[in-house]
Amino acid sequence: MRSLVPCPYCDLAELRRDAFVLENDLCLLSIKASETGALEGAGIIVPKAHRVTAFDLTAGEWAATQELLLQVKAHLDAQLAPDGYNVGWNVGDVGGQHVMHAHLHVIPRFADEPKAGQGIRSHLKSAENRRLHLPRV
Repeated sequence: MRSLVPCPYCDLAELRRDAFVLENDLCLLSIKASETGALEGAGIIVPKAHRVTAFDLTAGEWAATQELLLQVKAHLDAQLAPDGYNVGWNVGDVGGQHVMHAHLHVIPRFADEPKAGQGIRSHLKSAENRRLHLPRV
């Protein structure tokens, strides 16, 4: 069953609006100004064709994503000189995916951030996130 709500990442004009954009034939990178200032320079790379998760990308879309990832790193290095990066996909509701169109997060990180040094798994490794019943291997 198709959703009646249009996919916001299929709206390429909106992704381009008021954004720094890089694109190729298959994918688009969009960096919009952060409303809070907490994610300066953060953006997403999306396939232009609707793909629900990273697991649905074609080989060409993977290559196109990598091309944009390398281009945006060069751009951000020159413009912001970050000290590191977080790069990652959220897949499915439980994985934290809130828009069901594949998108790769590209987040520059800075040494003077309060949470510098905490990677994308830091919150997952906490004791509060431990499952009650672990499967036996």
